[in-house]
Amino acid sequence: MGMSVGAKEGSHMIEVNTTPLIDVMLCLLIILIFSVPIMTHAIKMDMPQVAPPKEDIVKPDPIELEIDYDGTLVWNGTVVPDLDALEGYFRSAAAQEIQPELHLRPDRRAKYDIVAKVLAAAQRNRLKSMGFVNTSEFKN
Repeated sequence: MGMSVGAKEGSHMIEVNTTPLIDVMLCLLIILIFSVPIMTHAIKMDMPQVAPPKEDIVKPDPIELEIDYDGTLVWNGTVVPDLDALEGYFRSAAAQEIQPELHLRPDRRAKYDIVAKVLAAAQRNRLKSMGFVNTSEFKN
């Protein structure tokens, strides 16, 4: 608050009232004090250490598994008679020291039931790496 002593009754007060400016500055200072520790807060995490890949390890060729529209299964060019035989192939692939990738190539007219059974069999036999290949033909 400002106070004038000895001035005329009708004269204007020329001094600037700095009280609201100081109030705003104090509020901004308090906000800054609270927000700085939050911005610098860090969470310490122990990340697993990964050994660099060995370059002399040879990856096996991927397994090409095709599913035709009528449910015929083709394992790297060889027709598989049924799902039990396919499970045997999966077990032998999973038993390898370095598992090959499974490239699943279903026909666009293949029933979802047979594709789901093949995926479930691969998962049951603990194949680690599998994916769909050439799925661009599904876009129509």
